[in-house]
Amino acid sequence: MLIKKYFLLFAFSIVAIIALLYGISPQWFAQTFLDVPDLSLDIAHILRAVMCLYLALGLFWLYAAFNDIYRNVAVLTTMIFAGGLVTGRIISLFADGQPSGILMLYVVMEFILVPVAYWVLKLPD
Repeated sequence: MLIKKYFLLFAFSIVAIIALLYGISPQWFAQTFLDVPDLSLDIAHILRAVMCLYLALGLFWLYAAFNDIYRNVAVLTTMIFAGGLVTGRIISLFADGQPSGILMLYVVMEFILVPVAYWVLKLPD
């Protein structure tokens, strides 16, 4: 179904942009969006690893958009991916308080993505 294909293309595009923002220049990302003046080597390492994790999943979603056999599994993984992230962010909201604006935007985006992905998954093939 075209909706599943377009959903996966959209998910790939968004996650690729976010991944590249995190990982191409972790120092720039932290200074620009998180108001962190100096980033440790360990945090830069984590951000680059997160970038590649996001890109790996995103590339699977891109591949599945053009391969029917993997399409439902890929849509399911978008739901699991966003659900895991938003759960961790909600725990952090209660445990740590409100983070920077961009991270709050991610909370909203991931929270919305879970039911949308579920709806897309339930659409007939």
